[in-house]
This record gives sequence, C-alpha cells and structure tokens, in this order.
Amino acid sequence: MSAGVGKTYRMLQEAHAMLRSGINVQIGYIETHGREETHALLEGLPQIPRRQVFYKGKMLEEMDLSAILLLSPDWVVVDELAHTNIPGSKNEKRWQDVVDILNAGISVISAVNIQHIESINLEVKAITGVEVKERIPDLMLRMADEVVNIDLTADELITRLKEGKIYDRSKVESALSNFFQSEKILQLRELALKEVATQVERKVETEIPRNLQMRHEIFLACISSNDEVARKVIRKTARLATYYHANWYVLYVQTPKENSNRIALASQRHLINNLKLATELGAEVLQVQHASISTAIIDMALAKKITTICMGKPHISLFRIILRTNLFNQLLKTLSSNDIDIIILS
Repeated sequence: MSAGVGKTYRMLQEAHAMLRSGINVQIGYIETHGREETHALLEGLPQIPRRQVFYKGKMLEEMDLSAILLLSPDWVVVDELAHTNIPGSKNEKRWQDVVDILNAGISVISAVNIQHIESINLEVKAITGVEVKERIPDLMLRMADEVVNIDLTADELITRLKEGKIYDRSKVESALSNFFQSEKILQLRELALKEVATQVERKVETEIPRNLQMRHEIFLACISSNDEVARKVIRKTARLATYYHANWYVLYVQTPKENSNRIALASQRHLINNLKLATELGAEVLQVQHASISTAIIDMALAKKITTICMGKPHISLFRIILRTNLFNQLLKTLSSNDIDIIILS
C-alpha cells in the first residue's frame, strides 16, 4: 500500500530462506533507501553487480539485465518494479526487464506499491492528489504465481516514519503533511487488500476443482414493473454484488396481465428506465414471459447457478405469504434444496 511497509525486507528474508534450502537465488537489484535493518539483510546473499551508466553528467547505476540472463540463476530478486530505466537501456521500464527474465526461464521475486498499478491510477490520484507517473500494467499481477500483501496499519506506518525508519528525518515533516496521512494510507490499504483478494480468487478459480471451491456469490435481482420498489432492489443488489465482487442479473417476468397491450404506458417507461439503470450498474438483464413468476424465478436461478435471490418487500406480510401461498412455499423449498439464499429487501 505504501513505501516503508517492509517489501524489500520481506524479499531479502525470502532470499535467505531459499539460499538455506540450496536454491540458486541471486540479487538482481535491491534498493534499501539507506535503511540499516534492510541493508544488513544483504549480508551473505550473492549479488549480481549493477551496470554503471553515464547520463546527464552523472554516473548512475542500473540493473544489469544482460548479466542476469548470462548467469541464469534459478531465482532473482528485482526491487522497484515500476522503475523507469535510464534512456539507452534495452527496455524503457524495469517491468519489461522482468518479462525478459521470465521468458529466459528465470523466476523473479519483485515488489511494487499499489499506487503504481495502471488500472487504479485515477483512484490513487483522487486519494492522494498526486498522479503517479511510473506505472505497471495489470498484466504483471495476472502473470504472477503468487501475490503477497505486505501490510501495516496506518498508525504503525506513521510511527515507523516518525522513527526515521522510512525516510531521512529531514523529510519526515514534509511526508506527514502530504502522503503519510492516516486517511490516505487507510484508503490505499483498502485498495491493496482488494487487489490481492482479487488475485487470490483468480488463483482459486484456476487451480482448485470447482466442487472443492468456496461458494462464489451470483446475485439475481427480481423486479416488477413497480418503479419505486424496482429501483431500490436494483441499487441494493448492485451494492451487494460490488461488495462480493460478484456477477449479478436482473430478472423481469412478464405475466399475461402485464403484456404490452395491458400494462400502462407509464409503467412501461419506468420499466425500461430501470432495466437501463441495471445495465449501467453492471447487471445482465433477463426478460422472460411466464404465467408463474415463482416458476420463472426458479428456472432462471437454476439455469444461471444463482446463489442469492434479491426481491422487494411484498405488499402483505412475508409471514402471511408463507402460510397462505403455495407458490411461494414451492419457491422457498426449491431454493432451499439447491442451497440458494433469498433476501427480502426493505
């Protein structure tokens, strides 16, 4: 989520553990930022010398991609994934160097802050007020075999900053008044946790047999031509789907008494607007014609592998419906036997 959480420290710990296990791992590029605890971990780890480049009157150091490819260790540690290379390098960006290393059959351990991920660049700008120029494509995360979140609470991170463990003490006050504010860190932490959760879900879906996976929610919002109730059901289901990172559908069942010749023009207009709203919020709209609403809901729930059905509060009490309506009883029993939940939204 931020500089100073311990990414480099964790990578070096990992390298030491691999070395003790007899794995051929080498340091391709590490940036300790002068942090003593981190720098101490370099002791005993084989490092590939950096190449020196003369640029704009200064002698600068870059990762030596050619040397890494020539030495061909089993694993290489490459820090600062979003770094922009000095002009004249083989690749413009370090993430492109990593792709070359991977294509050569060498595994890579790397690190990046959440604000450098391309697809959430605008969200980061809204949180921090800063547009991050150095970015990596989301593809890099999807390529990874494992994505690990290095996490600290906002208070812990700010304490580390004040103790001089992140930046030189001369820069602490400036950092506290800009980036390192609790509310900003908390929002970036949320972004990081969500991103890692998404990567874990992807890994589960691709590596674990479907019958052994935890249930993934798929929502079905059932609406009528009642404008006010339908809009509430659509919006609340959209929020649920967003929270669970779930796919969702909106179902409208047109009964014979609601065909185009009988339904009021105002209701038709409201229905069209509500279905448009559902599409804008990310739902797939389903429209079916059926004499029995309950049967249509059951059929669609089974066909789309729905896990949760959302519908508006009935005009009469739910208790009376359960007692007196056989169709609703049938709906509840069928949904229960197929492990489908039903939510009655206020």
